[in-house]
Amino acid sequence: MDFAIDRERLVDTMREQAEIGATDGGGLHRLALSEDDRRARDWFVEQLEELGLDVRVDEFGNTFGYREGSDPDAGTVLLGSHLDSQPYGGIYDGALGVVAALEFVRELEDRGVETAHPVEVVNWTNEEGSRFQPAMQGSGVWVSDHDIEEEYAKTDSEGAVLEEELERVGYRGEVPAEPQREYEAYLELHIEQGPYLESAGADVGVVTGIVGFSWGAVTFEGEADHAGPTPMHTRSDALVAASDFVTGVRRVPGALGERTVATVGSVDLAPDSINVIPEEVTVTWDLRDPDDATIDEGRQRVLAEADAAAAREGVDWSFEDRMRASPVEFADGCVDAVQNAADAGGYDSLRMVSGAGHDATHMTAVMDTGMVFAVSEDGTSHNEDEYTSRDDCYSAADTYAKAAYRLASDEGA
Repeated sequence: MDFAIDRERLVDTMREQAEIGATDGGGLHRLALSEDDRRARDWFVEQLEELGLDVRVDEFGNTFGYREGSDPDAGTVLLGSHLDSQPYGGIYDGALGVVAALEFVRELEDRGVETAHPVEVVNWTNEEGSRFQPAMQGSGVWVSDHDIEEEYAKTDSEGAVLEEELERVGYRGEVPAEPQREYEAYLELHIEQGPYLESAGADVGVVTGIVGFSWGAVTFEGEADHAGPTPMHTRSDALVAASDFVTGVRRVPGALGERTVATVGSVDLAPDSINVIPEEVTVTWDLRDPDDATIDEGRQRVLAEADAAAAREGVDWSFEDRMRASPVEFADGCVDAVQNAADAGGYDSLRMVSGAGHDATHMTAVMDTGMVFAVSEDGTSHNEDEYTSRDDCYSAADTYAKAAYRLASDEGA
């Protein structure tokens, strides 16, 4: 079958979801378990119900819509992504994958197609990890990579408890947060969030795997004192040590490899006064690479930079690991299905490893997994300037739908 989704309906559905939590700058501010996230979840459930899907919400808020297949022994093909956003992020990150999954099922319904495999559409809880850590939290709980009670107890910067926020927005379901049936494959569509597709002049990315990463935080503890009378040579300035550490983290990738990246993305200091020497500063690290051993070496180098920075300023330091994910490789069958779908659509494709983490990382522990990437203009993401053209949205979503149809219909690669 020449399977293709409706271009205009894809655009309309993307516009509809982007109105929930829209910012004045044309982006999204839809943090996990916020009021706007609740509204987006309600919208998602409405879409599932309109399609006649069997809706279930698990105890961690992951939300599924199930469509029966013709073969009672066939495993389910799981499709989707996430609807939460970064603070003042873009409208495409995650949401395009959810919309594409919905449009795939709509096309099945429009054509009256019964697939051999059941199809299920999912919205994962807190993929972004911006309000509560770690990222990919809901999918991590679902595959038992994270303990649900530990994740329930997580708090945001204002002290709000995740479990209580789930209950407040009405999305702490009764169904256990674990696979409820046998699964054949998971397929996720996402914007690339990097420059490689655009640089190569490609239409879509055929993702072969995802980098691993280490997240953590270092706290420097000095001594608060008056900024005026205190001589420079007697100071123990936690912010000076932290600043030294930040530049040290920036140097780490150069000693490791071309694909290694490292970032300090958050700084919290006290007492945070213009005329007081900072007493305590906490800074985060984010280190990524396609090689597991390189990540471990990079983490050790990050901690060595912290130790050296603390020693130079004469302050104490401590650290905590916040997340560790190993690199993953996707199943050949899923990668081939995406590749052949791109070829069938006449799209120029590029095989690539994802430099960002996605829920697909966790899915590899449970089922065969694959991903499709859409072009990100200028490689920009996680801010309001994030942009993927209508044509690029459609090229990726159409490739995704064709690949999903192959997997769900037992046409294989």
